[in-house]
Amino acid sequence: MAETITFYTLGGLVLLFALLVVSTRNTVHAILFLVIDFLAVALLYASMNSMFVAAIQVLVYAGGIVVLYLFVVMLVNHKRPPEEYTDPNRRNWVGAAMTAAVLGELVVIGVYASLRPAAASASTTTIGYVEETAMMLYTDYLIPFEVASVLLLVAMIGAIVLARREL
Repeated sequence: MAETITFYTLGGLVLLFALLVVSTRNTVHAILFLVIDFLAVALLYASMNSMFVAAIQVLVYAGGIVVLYLFVVMLVNHKRPPEEYTDPNRRNWVGAAMTAAVLGELVVIGVYASLRPAAASASTTTIGYVEETAMMLYTDYLIPFEVASVLLLVAMIGAIVLARREL
């Protein structure tokens, strides 16, 4: 019972601070709410006895990523007015079609996972959480892992193309 109360309390805090991140007008306050949100997610992981993931959450996200965001916010010139440009060649239907395709794939994956029988445990010995996660990541979830890495690569290339200035 206490685990359920802890889970829902931390989940509510995560949702509350995520809502504050996107609703506040001050960008520095948004970053501070993001730090608190990441720490609440780390507490959520710790409450589920996943200390490794909680530590990585604090080190990588609450530490590194938020510091990067803070540097970007401090270096960006807020006094400049926003650009009034809209792309005449923008194709909204392409984005809608791609969104529908991704949602369709998620439905197919969900149906397939619910119809597939549960896999039996490969071994009866208990190994550490990190080793178990690595074995699952590189055996059962290899394709989603690779798709996520390609998606991150495409996002990084897209960010570089968008941020590049024409000389």
